[in-house]
Amino acid sequence: MNRVRCCKGMRARLIAASFGSVLLAASPSDLSSAVQAGRQPSARESRIPIGNASLFARDIGRGQPMIVLHGGPDFDQAYLLPDLDRLADRFRLIYYDQRGRGRSAEGVQPDDVTLTSDVDDIDRVRQHFQLESSALLGHSWGAVLALEYALRYPTRVSQLIIMNPAPASASDVAVLRKAYLQKLGAEMERQRTILASPAYQQGNPEAVAARYRIHFKPALARPQDYEKLMATMKAGFIRQGKDGIVKARAVEDRLMRDTWEVDGYDLLPKLRNLKVPALVIWADHDFIPAEIAEHIARAIPNARLVTMRNCGHFAYLECGSDVRRAFDEFFRAHP
Repeated sequence: MNRVRCCKGMRARLIAASFGSVLLAASPSDLSSAVQAGRQPSARESRIPIGNASLFARDIGRGQPMIVLHGGPDFDQAYLLPDLDRLADRFRLIYYDQRGRGRSAEGVQPDDVTLTSDVDDIDRVRQHFQLESSALLGHSWGAVLALEYALRYPTRVSQLIIMNPAPASASDVAVLRKAYLQKLGAEMERQRTILASPAYQQGNPEAVAARYRIHFKPALARPQDYEKLMATMKAGFIRQGKDGIVKARAVEDRLMRDTWEVDGYDLLPKLRNLKVPALVIWADHDFIPAEIAEHIARAIPNARLVTMRNCGHFAYLECGSDVRRAFDEFFRAHP
């Protein structure tokens, strides 16, 4: 593992979050100019069939293809936007809402979703975009999903980017649980009250937004970034609606049973056989402890660990220029 420092009881759900197609007509220089000028290049939307349902996908940019796996696991891609799109002048970013969440919820029952189906869906996305292999970017819970996919289909992953990762083992879940309780302190009781309320249980967007204001308060370094994220998330909860929120929550419960709640769940020994070049990004204000990212980076033989300074769990939002620098250096070393 190479280390680089960059300048700049309780339910698993409490800590889970964060936890074909035609190329754009615009040239790379057009895209770069648009991003630098504060304008976003055009994105395209598509639907990927999965049995009687479909996955909502969105791709933007051109260049190195990169499939983006959002966190949650009860979220969708919306919280990553528009900030992650700033990389569209360098990469072709392929986002999708995971099965049963966001705009991939229609026609899906929570029992239809398993860890296996989520991993298989990544491969459906890859095939839909006619990619022999692709870089894979997983944020928070999406990092666990990226690791599971890379272990199953290592030849289909060209590069692996693990950003602000959630735990990859049951023992690290315990580490996170302890740190999380310490960070929240007395606010944990207020969060428990919201979680137990009828409004939250029924998926009321206001109650859900209030819960996540507490959940993510210690996860970001600066108040303005925290408020920006909370506004984005609240809008997403309102758009999702009560039924969508409750369905996504049930999907999350199922995925927890398939991973963190499994006795002895541990990806770390398996990662020692992974030959895919990997970039692991952690930030010094993340509410997920450093050792969780360190354990992942240490386990992957060809991994580079980058620590972002003065930002937290949403590094792409909080320290975008440092994230870009880390990406550029990594992809130069592993083209």
